[in-house]
Amino acid sequence: MALKKHIELLAAGNKTWNTWRRDHYDVQALEPNLHEADLRNADLRGIDFHGVDLTEANLQYADLRDADLRETDLRHTNLEGANLSGANLEKAMMHGVDAFQARFCGANMHGADLSNADLRGADLTGANIARTIFDHALFDKPDVTITPPAVETVKV
Repeated sequence: MALKKHIELLAAGNKTWNTWRRDHYDVQALEPNLHEADLRNADLRGIDFHGVDLTEANLQYADLRDADLRETDLRHTNLEGANLSGANLEKAMMHGVDAFQARFCGANMHGADLSNADLRGADLTGANIARTIFDHALFDKPDVTITPPAVETVKV
């Protein structure tokens, strides 16, 4: 369950959240817990969620453009219709996410694990998917195009 303090910080706005993260960056014990948080339709543009526990959170239709989601735990999170364009998802744990019709345009997904993810209707245009793991991921188009140099490093 998400910690009440972390939900309150988010409710105060992205600027307040990012300032708190910056001020408490050196204290690993304060890693934010947003497990099962309901953040549907939230405006989270540019948010610093680096390393945050967002497992099983509901981010349906959330605006996560340019968000820092490096090494974030997003396992089994609902990202249906979310906009993650320009987001940094490097090494994010996204096993089993529901990213139906999500937008990842220009996102950095280098080394992310999207095993068993639902990516039907997702837009990956311009995304860096080098070393991204797509084991058993669902795509609605059998002709998913991956351009070099990612061809040699992507596990599909």
